Amino acid sequence: MGFVELLLTAVGLSADAFSVAVCKGLACGRKNRTGLALLCGLWFGFFQFLMPLIGVFLGSRFIQYIAKYDHWVAFCLLAGIGANMIRESLKGGEEQLDSRTDPGTMLLLAIATSIDAMAVGLGLGLLGVSIFTSAVFIGVCTFILSAAGVLLGSKVGERFSGRAQIAGGVILIILGLRILISHLMGA
Repeated sequence: MGFVELLLTAVGLSADAFSVAVCKGLACGRKNRTGLALLCGLWFGFFQFLMPLIGVFLGSRFIQYIAKYDHWVAFCLLAGIGANMIRESLKGGEEQLDSRTDPGTMLLLAIATSIDAMAVGLGLGLLGVSIFTSAVFIGVCTFILSAAGVLLGSKVGERFSGRAQIAGGVILIILGLRILISHLMGA
């Protein structure tokens, strides 16, 4: 996986965390937004780093059973996660503006926004991609986008959060298709 693909994967995986961070920024308004930006960036970035590693660990337990179908597994995981992100964004439900930042709340949000990274980690591991480097890159990208999401949410408003989730979903579907097509074409 090249730099561009890794960047697109990281941005796609960061979309959920960005959306939640925008809502956190909206809830905090202009008070302590820098501290909240760092807090959200650390929570979401760390879990986006951790989950792909967990995905690889779990995937290594049954790789011998699916190695011949790894490209299909990666495609299904990426396309499924991407489609779900788009579906959730298009549901049109209002996201509740919650200003709580206690460890329990942040832990739940961090896990909820990074579950898809575990599945992507499984797919990357099956494809033989350097998972630690990828996980670090995904975590750093999520940190940056989450911090920016809080700052953006506190200034601009809610209009971008749904679009970010749709864009992230589309990116993951395209990456899944690229992996499938390149493997089927023998590249």
